[in-house]
Amino acid sequence: MKFLRFSDVCRSGFARGKRVFIRADLNVPMDDDGNITEDTRVRASIPAIRMALDAGAAVMVTSHLGRPTEGEFKPEDSLSPVARRLSDLLGIEVRLVSGWVDGGFAVGPGEVVLLENCRLNVGEKKNKPELAAKLGKLCDIFVHDAFGTAHRAEGTTYGIAETAPIACAGPLLAAEMDAIGKALAAPKRPLVAIVAGSKVSTKLTILQSLARNVDGLIVGGGIANTFMLAAGLKIGKSLAEPDLLGEATAVIAAMKARGAEVPIPEDVVCAKAFAADAEATVKAATEVADDDLILDIGPKTAARLAQKLKQAGTIVWNGPVGVFEFAAFENGTRVIAQAIAESSAFSIAGGGDTLAAIAKYGIEKDVGYISTGGGAFLEVLEGKTLPAFEVLARRAEP
Repeated sequence: MKFLRFSDVCRSGFARGKRVFIRADLNVPMDDDGNITEDTRVRASIPAIRMALDAGAAVMVTSHLGRPTEGEFKPEDSLSPVARRLSDLLGIEVRLVSGWVDGGFAVGPGEVVLLENCRLNVGEKKNKPELAAKLGKLCDIFVHDAFGTAHRAEGTTYGIAETAPIACAGPLLAAEMDAIGKALAAPKRPLVAIVAGSKVSTKLTILQSLARNVDGLIVGGGIANTFMLAAGLKIGKSLAEPDLLGEATAVIAAMKARGAEVPIPEDVVCAKAFAADAEATVKAATEVADDDLILDIGPKTAARLAQKLKQAGTIVWNGPVGVFEFAAFENGTRVIAQAIAESSAFSIAGGGDTLAAIAKYGIEKDVGYISTGGGAFLEVLEGKTLPAFEVLARRAEP
């Protein structure tokens, strides 16, 4: 996918003296007193801002925060704590500007202003044309650097990209676009995907999309239980969706028709109750009792899957394969994580629980790319073209 990179715009010298509008993701958690409790997203926004400052630009930054009602300001919706944190990180004053849609505020080269919560603007979520037109007039260069919002066609994520003189991808978004292209658009084979979670229904479209492209599809969690049922195995009282056996069977058949496979667990780790202190028992997949709960894949299955991952050319990982939060049922996810870390494959991982597993097993530096997009990452796996990708690619056309 072709798109304009902000780094290239800055290298060309074009940004000097220009007004740069950066759409960042500064939607950080805060306590009841308005203090930021975790600032990863704020720190992640700094490279794009510094890039603009170093290029001699006048810099405007905005983001959403929470779920405010358009046109109705409340103190808890304000980005003022973020402005203070940005000031600390950048070492310069970052002024907070309210009521900014019609302009009327000053910002010069070498300065940064934070534009108040963009979702307070009437027409933001539905990308109203009249708002998009005003946004485009605020800047010379629009920089999209918020992958977490790339699946939303809103005023500051899509409308401004259509109306600004130049629209490009910031370093965070460009890295996501590169990694996704490398993993899905032109992957090194074999391409193996791990899709795990509690329900097939929440990831059915992802499974169907991947079944048309991957060489191996590893399923885990409640999803694996449904696939075990589809394969004719008993799963006791484990979480599953029997009404989706037809869909699971269709995914297995689609993979088989392409000479690919969905490995069905040959052994599992069971318990009689869903609890951290429940006794864990390893059983053959054919020996699950009626009162058993399957809470992890077994060691033989984990070893077999690890071998497939070590032989892969590209790995896409979304979801732990067992209840890894409980020590007795974490082995499968740990083995999978270690295999990904040891594999020479390019790996891309995303999803909240996946990121938690990566952190737990300390393999951050061994994963090719860790996506923080959440919903955007899942939509990419579904085979959808994200609005941000589409508009930036279109604007890059001569």
